[in-house]
Amino acid sequence: MPYPFRWQPGEGQRHATLKPRPRGGFPADTTIETLCGAQITVDNSDVAWLWNTCPECNRAAHELAGTHLAPGGPGLPTG
Repeated sequence: MPYPFRWQPGEGQRHATLKPRPRGGFPADTTIETLCGAQITVDNSDVAWLWNTCPECNRAAHELAGTHLAPGGPGLPTG
């Protein structure tokens, strides 16, 4: 099932966005709004996909997908 969001690294984290990704991906230095409300500059480097997931985007993405967060996963309180 396709979801309305997509993941995009930028500003040191993997964020989720509702912005449609152009064919071939966002051009370098494109600024997009994310589910957490941040405006990020996309990073298409190979290592950027290994960055940690933004907890706020993760929570919002799970809400949009209608799924629960895994215990102890990004986006859940740890204490």
